[in-house]
Amino acid sequence: MATEKDVTEDDKVKTRIIASMVLLPVSLVILLFFPPFVLAIVVSLITAIAAYELINATGYIKYKRVLVYTITAAALVPGAVYLSSLPVLTQASTNSSLSILTLITLLTAIFFFLMCLLVIELVLTFKTEKQLKLRHILISLAGGMVIPYMLSALISLKAMPEGHLLVLLPIIAAFLTDSGAYFTGKAIGKRQAFPKISPKKTVEGCIGGLIIGIAGMLIYGLILANTTGLIIKYPLLIVYGVIGAVITELGDLAFSLIKRKCGIKDYGKLIPGHGGVLDRFDSMTFTAPAMYLLVLILPAIIN
Repeated sequence: MATEKDVTEDDKVKTRIIASMVLLPVSLVILLFFPPFVLAIVVSLITAIAAYELINATGYIKYKRVLVYTITAAALVPGAVYLSSLPVLTQASTNSSLSILTLITLLTAIFFFLMCLLVIELVLTFKTEKQLKLRHILISLAGGMVIPYMLSALISLKAMPEGHLLVLLPIIAAFLTDSGAYFTGKAIGKRQAFPKISPKKTVEGCIGGLIIGIAGMLIYGLILANTTGLIIKYPLLIVYGVIGAVITELGDLAFSLIKRKCGIKDYGKLIPGHGGVLDRFDSMTFTAPAMYLLVLILPAIIN
């Protein structure tokens, strides 16, 4: 006889699957068919919400102006990454050094803007109940600069030649690894992998996520090989799968650790069955830049 806990857990799984079935097609349409500036707008919205969730989770929501500063910076970073990819700014679409210089300049401007606002806040709140401390500034920089920049690797991938195909690499790595680990863990998971950080994660689930992540990369390579004229290097795709799966798990653990330290279960309730934006994009924050670096250093999909 099913207990109330079992029924509730089953409902959560169903809600999670339904939400994924809605979000995944929408995400694929944006990534495959819309131009990079649309993705930049979407990532800006995601990072702005993520910044709010991080500030809220750490209990610093009472610092309203710091919240505004952080959200503003978070929304600007993806735009800076997108602008750095435009030939009109870099003068030559193939000149990577100019693109990097443009990106560094734009990010420096945003970082300087955020730091100035935080210093003003330090002055205004000095020796008051709302006086800022070092941890407040670090959380603001993480939410306003670090997380948005890491997620903006999706925009950098999209802006590359054949970017509509390359940008799917972190999606495949994160989604399949997460799903593989989740369902393998529910089916056969017995041994806890990280009981103090994420009690529901099992050794079996982690292994299942790794295997399915690698398999997903190879299947994607086969699809591209048979539908496009691209050259696919399968040994490198295995490397992508391994690194993508490990980094995905690492990203998930990093944000789980923050939740444990803050004493919360989820970052929010925006996405049914998943929690907040950070609950859904935690692993992507690590996987996107990892895939971008692999594409640059070890290209496995060649035109």
